[in-house]
Amino acid sequence: MALFDENVTITPAPRRRMPRGAMVGVWALAVALVVLLIITFLPTSYVIQRPGPVYNTLGTATGADGEQVPLISVEGAETFPTDGALDLLTVQVVGNRERTPSWFELALAWFDPSKAVLPLEAVFPEGTTTEDRNAESAAMMVDSQQEATAAALTELGYDVGARITVHSVIEDSAAEGVLEEDDVIVSANGTPVTDAATLRGIVNDAEGAPVELLIERDGEEQTVSITPKETEVDGEKTLLLGVNLMTDYDFPIDVTIQLNNVGGPSAGMMFALGIIDTLTPDQLNGGENVAGTGTIDGDGEVGPIGGIRQKLYGAKDAGADWFLAPEANCDEVVGHVPDGLRVFSVETLDDALAVLDAVREDGDLDALPTCTAN
Repeated sequence: MALFDENVTITPAPRRRMPRGAMVGVWALAVALVVLLIITFLPTSYVIQRPGPVYNTLGTATGADGEQVPLISVEGAETFPTDGALDLLTVQVVGNRERTPSWFELALAWFDPSKAVLPLEAVFPEGTTTEDRNAESAAMMVDSQQEATAAALTELGYDVGARITVHSVIEDSAAEGVLEEDDVIVSANGTPVTDAATLRGIVNDAEGAPVELLIERDGEEQTVSITPKETEVDGEKTLLLGVNLMTDYDFPIDVTIQLNNVGGPSAGMMFALGIIDTLTPDQLNGGENVAGTGTIDGDGEVGPIGGIRQKLYGAKDAGADWFLAPEANCDEVVGHVPDGLRVFSVETLDDALAVLDAVREDGDLDALPTCTAN
């Protein structure tokens, strides 16, 4: 039996040519993939901001030795049990001057509501290294803890012994050659000075006339006179002595805040609330999970912070039901609140305490300020 016939010629079927439109589409796709591959490795000038770790100020944190320690501890006063959470939020920055995110990473972040794409210059100004930024953030964190402790203890009726000291003297300013670093400013024109705002008010009221300062230098008091210089700041003319000031405190009890590898001033308000809760018998938050953010000064004024949208998502992911937001950040909050998170607007420590009172006592939460669009 023959399996084939040698006299029969088999002609292969002609190959069907790809339609012209399909061919164009294939080439376009190939070019797009090549371009995508190229730009993925091209340097960018942006960084990504995303939610960072969340820390309960009523809980523990990892200490310098790797062991868990109370985030807030107090010596010299009676402390009380706490419950629930008073969470402080952080943000993380992906990228730096040494290595920026790829265009592909930026594209993914652009469509993620919990992340933000920021110009590199906005986070790392020209001439600023990652080490510089970390050092500055660490210094601001230390100052934030001091101010938070002062605000909390003042709220509880303690005398915190506030003193205004000269941190640095600006070159070619009115104070150059008169004031020195670490000088303590005791009074101005006979009025006791315990904060920078009071000193600014006295200088402005003098309307350019010399201001007499009682200072303490190396443990001895002396009187100096300075004529403020008119300087333009943000387009407005103002009278300045030309010094950078800082507030030192003499706390009557020892408050220790241990939080490694976190910088910046934005945790101030939550530190203050955690200290108050630790030193008072009632649970400030009623055992609920409350998160928040905001700088704070020794007078209890709450200030704006960066990355609030990322912090909103960080709070939600951590299980918070309530969020305390600085009033100055409200424009950034509106329209960006994750489902299930209720946000309240606060300008002072007293505002934050009022929210916690309402949460704890099932009060009228609808009567409290919230963030609304201007």
